[in-house]
Amino acid sequence: MAIIIHIDVMLAKRKMSVTELSEKVGITMANLSILKNGKAKAIRLSTLEAVCRVLECQPGDILEYRFEDDTQEE
Repeated sequence: MAIIIHIDVMLAKRKMSVTELSEKVGITMANLSILKNGKAKAIRLSTLEAVCRVLECQPGDILEYRFEDDTQEE
């Protein structure tokens, strides 16, 4: 996947648990786990905003784009 999610890094920096983030953002643990593990296909901007508000960070602190070289997969 070309989009890398760094929620776990931000949680560690803020010394916050996944459970605490889940409660403060209002997202289920299951959905937060899917997002945190990079399995999500999309994220609502309102959810991204809430995560950034709670973690006191910018979207770029959570999301990273990595260029995928198709030639490496062959």
